[in-house]
Amino acid sequence: MGHDIYGINKGGEEIAYARFSMGNPNALILFNFLDAYKYYSGVSGTGEEATYSLQQIEKSWKRLKENNNNHSFNPDDQSMDWDEKQIYNFIYNCLLTAQKEGSIRLYFG
Repeated sequence: MGHDIYGINKGGEEIAYARFSMGNPNALILFNFLDAYKYYSGVSGTGEEATYSLQQIEKSWKRLKENNNNHSFNPDDQSMDWDEKQIYNFIYNCLLTAQKEGSIRLYFG
């Protein structure tokens, strides 16, 4: 069991992925940034999909930045741990796709 969260573009391609073991509390951080608690079922996601608008993803990006005191991010920064990097990369890649396509589909497994 665990959390497998995918970002999928309009062409059906996976453009973002985050994986957390079932006991990893950092999964809740990503769910929080995405305002997606209704897709959290403890040991995994609910298996549901949701389409997020550009505005929703921008809000998630803003939450992430505010949580990190608006510091600029560098995923190659050695001070970032694995989960911080995957949360950053997930939201960033979703943001880039939503900026191009207007929305993105997320799957919470």
